[in-house]
Amino acid sequence: MADEIKYEYKTVQTVRGTNGLVISKMQKDGWELVEQAQGTLRATLNFRRPKKPQPWLLIGTAAAFLVILAIVIGVASALSDGGEKKVESDKSTAVASEKPSATPTPTAAESAATEVITPQNNPEFAALLTADSCDDANLDFATRHKGQTVAFNGSIVNMAPHGDYDTRYDFLLGPGDKGPNTGVGPAFKYEDVNIADLKLTAKKIPATVGAGDKFRFVAAVGEFNADQCLFFLDPISTDIR
Repeated sequence: MADEIKYEYKTVQTVRGTNGLVISKMQKDGWELVEQAQGTLRATLNFRRPKKPQPWLLIGTAAAFLVILAIVIGVASALSDGGEKKVESDKSTAVASEKPSATPTPTAAESAATEVITPQNNPEFAALLTADSCDDANLDFATRHKGQTVAFNGSIVNMAPHGDYDTRYDFLLGPGDKGPNTGVGPAFKYEDVNIADLKLTAKKIPATVGAGDKFRFVAAVGEFNADQCLFFLDPISTDIR
C-alpha cells in the first residue's frame, strides 16, 4: 500500500539502572519503545521509528551538479598546471636552502597528551563529573580527549561477570562515594577486565572488590556509546581510598 508506514528498527542493551535514561534519550531522537526484556543485570530494549522518504529528485539533481563541477575543476586545473610547476620549483629551491631546527618544539597536542586530566586542572572534566550520563558533554569530552589520561575519586556502582567468565568482569563506575546509589555524572565502564587489570595500589591489596568500594581511578579515555549512555575507560591504576 502506498500509504503504509515503513519503520527502521534498533536494539539497545543497557545495564541495570540506566533503562530510563536510555529510553528518554531515544524518544527525543524520534524512536518508539516497542519491547523491553529485563534480565538479571542487563535489559534489551527494542525501538522503531518511521523511515524518512528518500528525496530521489534532489539526489539526482545534486549528482548532476557534482559531475558538471568536476569537469569545470578539471579544465581549470589543466590551464593552471604550467604556472603551478614554476611556483613549485621556486618553493623547492627555497626549502632546500633552509636549515632544520636543531630542537623541534613540541606541539600543543603532544604536551596535552602527557598531562593527567583531573577535576582540579580541567574545568571541562569537573563539569562532566556532575552532568547527566546521557548528556552530550560525554560525547564531546570523549571525542576531544580520546587516549588521554584522566584521574578522579569514584566508586563501583555495579560489578558483573563478563559473558561466561568467572574471573573477568564489567565494572560500572561513578564519580563520588555513593556506589550503587550514584545519581550524577557519567556511567564510566571498564569492560572485560580481571582484578589484576585494575592495578590496585595500597598497603594491603584485597583479593577482590565489589559494588560500593571507593577508589582513585586513573584511566585512559575511550569511546562514548550514545545509545547506551556508557562512557568506556581503560584502567591504568586504581588507588584504594
